[in-house]
Amino acid sequence: MPEALTVIVPLYNEEDNLKRVEKELSEYIKLAHVPTQVLFVNDGSKDNSQQLIEDICNANPDFKFISFEKNCGLSAAIKAGFDHVETTLTGYIDSDLQTDPMDFNLLLDNLDGYDLVTGYRNNRKDSFVKNMSSTVANGIRRTFTNDGMDDTGCPLKIIRTDYAKRIPMFRGLHRFLPAMILLQHGKIKQVPIKHFPRMAGTANFGVWNRLLGPLMDCFAYVWMKKKYINYKVAKKG
Repeated sequence: MPEALTVIVPLYNEEDNLKRVEKELSEYIKLAHVPTQVLFVNDGSKDNSQQLIEDICNANPDFKFISFEKNCGLSAAIKAGFDHVETTLTGYIDSDLQTDPMDFNLLLDNLDGYDLVTGYRNNRKDSFVKNMSSTVANGIRRTFTNDGMDDTGCPLKIIRTDYAKRIPMFRGLHRFLPAMILLQHGKIKQVPIKHFPRMAGTANFGVWNRLLGPLMDCFAYVWMKKKYINYKVAKKG
């Protein structure tokens, strides 16, 4: 099957960002190094996001959507995206567009020989508290997972879809995607990318989500690592 990319865009109450998402991802699709489409995952938004999503998808054949009955959280939205992707490659970007869709080409250029390539924001444009809590959380997570990644929360990733679909998801797992690829004996890589301040909307995650929550999730990961089943079929008749 020839390589193609589906970019998952999970969102919750992002009506102020969606027209910019449409514009920038439409521009990226024209310049993408592989055929690309977009999949919105509406995580039970209570604003006008759903209507805007439907308008965008009706106007653009490369844009599709799924919508939850109620808010389930970022990890659930990413999991739903993985479940519905049909292309060989799965991308992920946040709807706040603090990362540049054009950097997907940079990730694609580094994908050869790897099963996940993630960006890392080496010059983040966030508040001191947000940056510091993320730095501490990443240090704790690296201690538990030994994944060698500096910024697993970076919302710009490409994963080979067959690996993505085998990830056993749980709440908070979006911070552990590289580690979950390593559990499958996959290869991972990080690449520096651009980062921008949030231009519209409101962040949905506080210090608990960035620091204390990830610490608790690390213990869940350690348990999963001990119990994880991984096999390859040698013959089939």
